[in-house]
Amino acid sequence: MSNNALQHNNEIRNIIIVGGGTAGWMAANLLQHHLAEHGFNCTLIESPDIPTIGVGEGSTPQLKNFFTTLGLSESQWMPACQATYKVGIQFNNWSSQANNSHYFHPFPSIVDKHTARVFLQQCIAKQQGRMAEAHPDRYFLAAQLAKQGLSPKVKQPPALGLNYAYHFDSALLGQYLQKIALKQGIDYLQGKVVGINKHPNNDISEVVLEDGRQVGGELFIDCSGFQGLLIDKLLGNTFVNYNNQLFNDKAIALPSEKLQPLASQTQATALNNGWAWQIPLTNRTGNGYVYASHYCNADKAETELRRHLGMLNHANEAKHLSMKVGRLAQHWKHNCLAVGLSQGFIEPLEATALHLVQHTVESFVGAFLAGNFSSQHQVQFNQRINNRFDGIKDYIVAHYKINNRNDSLYWQDNRENDDISASLRALLDCWDKGGNLIEEINQQQIAAYYPIVSWFCLLAGYGRFSQAGPTAMVDHTQLTGMDGTLQSLSLLFKDHQQALTF
Repeated sequence: MSNNALQHNNEIRNIIIVGGGTAGWMAANLLQHHLAEHGFNCTLIESPDIPTIGVGEGSTPQLKNFFTTLGLSESQWMPACQATYKVGIQFNNWSSQANNSHYFHPFPSIVDKHTARVFLQQCIAKQQGRMAEAHPDRYFLAAQLAKQGLSPKVKQPPALGLNYAYHFDSALLGQYLQKIALKQGIDYLQGKVVGINKHPNNDISEVVLEDGRQVGGELFIDCSGFQGLLIDKLLGNTFVNYNNQLFNDKAIALPSEKLQPLASQTQATALNNGWAWQIPLTNRTGNGYVYASHYCNADKAETELRRHLGMLNHANEAKHLSMKVGRLAQHWKHNCLAVGLSQGFIEPLEATALHLVQHTVESFVGAFLAGNFSSQHQVQFNQRINNRFDGIKDYIVAHYKINNRNDSLYWQDNRENDDISASLRALLDCWDKGGNLIEEINQQQIAAYYPIVSWFCLLAGYGRFSQAGPTAMVDHTQLTGMDGTLQSLSLLFKDHQQALTF
């Protein structure tokens, strides 16, 4: 796509999306919603030969904004996708310290304003070697709700503004979004893309299907998964590999019966060579193991997962998946935008996959409109998306880098790995020396990827206090009052199962 703006008249401008699934249909809905009024229409091409994998999946709170944008209520989409509410992630056994064998990563909310401040104060005090109670679980309402199996929904108005996300069946969500897209007027073709034709400036003019059909457009969206059919194989692109920092390259998915009572949190439990997820859906539980094949083969990993779940002799079949961890150097190249796995992937520890899809498409729309439908802001856009990928990656790498487990070579190698970014190195150095981590995060301008509270929860949750004195409360009255406030607030929220009865 040249820097010249597209000339608009009554002719419809076509956006061609190659690939379906959750990423493809999310992109189609967002692009049609934002660009239809400017004369654009979306066509999605999906190969019938590519199966969908219906594993349980989680999201970040930004997914709420996606459904709000499309005008879809929770009572509409959640039952169709076996979805449940998610108030945060419980990390188990990532630290070998007795008092830090688990911690909860909440989604910070406005209701945590005062308790979060106390938490930060306690962490800073403990960094400086003073007596303090710095475990994050005590300070956030979401942790209390998860512990009691409560939802983020209050029993009666007014709402308290609690931040939350979702669990869902990814295959069902893709199917649901397809139905919504077709209602929006998005065209749908089935066929396998086998080639592309280009303009003299190397912009794509049309894609060629296996049956000979040629589908032309002005803008092409690559949602073809790890193969990167347009953005990589046909246009060529540099892939920035994260595997020297994130060792995990394989995953196993294994469903089990529905949890009773139904939980409102994701569980992430450290195992010998990676970690296991547990995601509660309304009809079943999504389980899996993310691991590094350099340390563990597939059979051994599946046995370890089954033992962890108590399913050694269970008939449920496990699905084995490969992951290509890293990102493209250019997510928008010529007149092609990569979205989803085709643009990159960071392992699912913090459930950021759909967040990156949503952020990429919405940021592209902003840049595309600001440039009068040209590639004027392409360079800035690519840098913005790269920064977000790298910022999220650093937070996830930190989980492995600061572990203190000694039960396997995998965990020891992760801890001793010095191939980390300058940004993460500066953050850990600041924390370990008792410096001002808040100032460091703000100076690096990375709070947009993970807020200050999340970094403190991670580091304090592991018990990473090199100068710490004995665990005790700085202000017993203050903390006791805070405990009472959180307990009182939790009484206002519905049971999780009850909240899903729309």
